Amino acid sequence: MERKWIIISMILFAVMITSCGRKEEPVIEKPAPVQGVKIETIKSSIVEEDYEAVGTVRSKTTSLLSSKTVGHILAVRVREGDRARTGQLLIEIDDRDSRARLQKAKAGLLEVQNSLEEMDQNIRAAESARDAAEAGKSLALATFTRYKALLDEKSVSIQEFDEVQAKLKIAEAELERAKRMLQALVAKKNQVLAKMDQVKADITSAQTYVDYSRILSPINGIVTSKQAEIGLLAAPGVPLLTLEDDSRYRLEVSVEDSMLKKIRIASPVRISIDALGPQEIASSVAEIVPASDPGSRSFTVKIDLFDKKGKTIGQSVLRSGLFGKAFFQVGTKQILKVPQSAIMQRGQLVAVFIADSSNILHLRLIKTGRQYGDQVEVLSGLNDGDRVVVEGVERVKEEDRVNLR
Repeated sequence: MERKWIIISMILFAVMITSCGRKEEPVIEKPAPVQGVKIETIKSSIVEEDYEAVGTVRSKTTSLLSSKTVGHILAVRVREGDRARTGQLLIEIDDRDSRARLQKAKAGLLEVQNSLEEMDQNIRAAESARDAAEAGKSLALATFTRYKALLDEKSVSIQEFDEVQAKLKIAEAELERAKRMLQALVAKKNQVLAKMDQVKADITSAQTYVDYSRILSPINGIVTSKQAEIGLLAAPGVPLLTLEDDSRYRLEVSVEDSMLKKIRIASPVRISIDALGPQEIASSVAEIVPASDPGSRSFTVKIDLFDKKGKTIGQSVLRSGLFGKAFFQVGTKQILKVPQSAIMQRGQLVAVFIADSSNILHLRLIKTGRQYGDQVEVLSGLNDGDRVVVEGVERVKEEDRVNLR
């Protein structure tokens, strides 16, 4: 009996050990499909092909100011960033030498004017002497004529006739001398007048050099660079200030030689400037520089940043040196596009959710390109025919099952 109980106990113990070694399998419940998600099948489409060129924003009119005379700078009236109007005084330069030349030239003019007045008096005296000589000649000629008639009638002696004839010759000689004297004075006056013209030219030149000591603004614009400082020596060719017309800007881009045959003056172009935001600006080609850069094998194309009314776009924001892009229409191409709502941005990573044949979602990294309205070009990561979640992206995750709608 005791042996029987021992056997029964061993059997129960074995059963217990076997029972303790078993594990219960967990019951896995499949998650419910996500609702409110929209999926679209993407297809390739034909769009206009663009050629992208990068460049720099520059003012249409830039004025580099330097001195035309040598002298120390006495005053600088503007700073970088200040606006200047046409004719505004910007820089003053020491003009003592120029003013000394001007005073010397004016003194020379005064001397010439005095000489001219004296010459006019001498000419008037010479004209009076000439008139008197002409009157004396007329009288001597009349007397000679009468005495000749009397001589023919034997009423006067030959001696008396010779005296009258001699007086006529003296009168003629006196008249000739008065005329030559008058001519000499007139010639001398012409020399004085010529000297006066020269002195006046010297005054104009000296006045010009005096004016050179005051550098005025040639345009309405903004001061973008200043090298002038009080006390520095200004000299011709040494830049002092740079002014830019901030009411007219252009985007200057470099275009490869091979693309010039597709780009012409007035060709439509779209512009993107980072400082103005993501929107694109419609414009046209204003100028193509007719010379190629031998280093980069490219041409410079200039594009006006004006609207239809001629007003600069983003005038309060634009500055020379800003980075910009230009997109030229050169043909068509076939691309894949997805709605902007389908894209998820995580730092530098861009991804979308695609659905497989079982409507299970998988995260797919993609590379995007240009934006076409509310559609974004997909450069890589998707294929034609992929099904992409376009609505409800914020409600799904990897391996979710979705109900189609």
